[in-house]
Amino acid sequence: MEGLQRCFVLHSRPYSETSLILDLFTEHEGRLSIMAKGARGKRSPLKGALQPFTPLLAKWSGKGGMRTLRHAESITLGIPLQGVMLYSALYLNEIVVRVLEENTPYPHVFMDYLNALRELAQSNNPEPALRRFELALLVELGYGVDFLHCAGSGEEVSDTMTYRFREQQGFTASLVKGPLTFTGRQLKAMADRRFESADQLQAAKQFTRMALKPYLGPKPLKSRELFIHRARSTDK
Repeated sequence: MEGLQRCFVLHSRPYSETSLILDLFTEHEGRLSIMAKGARGKRSPLKGALQPFTPLLAKWSGKGGMRTLRHAESITLGIPLQGVMLYSALYLNEIVVRVLEENTPYPHVFMDYLNALRELAQSNNPEPALRRFELALLVELGYGVDFLHCAGSGEEVSDTMTYRFREQQGFTASLVKGPLTFTGRQLKAMADRRFESADQLQAAKQFTRMALKPYLGPKPLKSRELFIHRARSTDK
């Protein structure tokens, strides 16, 4: 069918007795609000398809504001996610909704999102996938950071040296260690988006949380709260 586009449901909420309002992440138009009329009806063929983490081909009509869904079909079964991987995927959905503007194409982020979901489904540790996606998202948002050179001297970072991050400047050599300091080895891992140790992952998490904070704002992340609640329930 002409005009079909790959997309994922990020979030949905009921509208009227039988319809849904969908927050879709589409490959070529970015994040869109879509009205799915009758999608909650007992005989609707869409009931099983319009779920998060199910790759879709969809078509809609309208421009700006609320669009209307005309067709949707699942490409494959939903990406299998359970436990901590599911909560991690919900986190991805939440930051996409919170950070990306509506009606703006982000084709590279769409592919990064798809790759992150696939990685979560195949991994025992969600951290590498989450950090890779966050770093890619920051690049797309224009948060340009040179991880490989000292902002003070211009020299390449040294594995064993410590560097402090300064807004608007970058990473500069520092003798004092603190929450915004990183080793050269950690910076190189972030530049390559390849993490071979727990300390590299922790450093990347520390950096991306700080860098994403202005985009996410002060409102707590619901996915993070759900994960903390689950962890506490498991410990009991």
